Amino acid sequence: MTQEQRSPTGKPMVPTTPLDVIHIRLGSYALVFCLAVLVLSIMTRLWWLTAIAAFLGVFVVIDIIRASRRQSSLGGGPQSEG
Repeated sequence: MTQEQRSPTGKPMVPTTPLDVIHIRLGSYALVFCLAVLVLSIMTRLWWLTAIAAFLGVFVVIDIIRASRRQSSLGGGPQSEG
């Protein structure tokens, strides 16, 4: 096992693709929006909107999980030899 390598600015270097980062970041914003719509639709008793928000929330969670698993399946990043 090697220690995690860091960039010149001091941030940890993690293997990832820009698409995975976009999925995780936009998915987190979409998840917050779905939660807000879910709470408001429950309070106003719009059950059809509750169902749609819950379905979209589950879809977003699955997408975030898949993106993070793709990210971790890329490997351990740059390995130092020595």
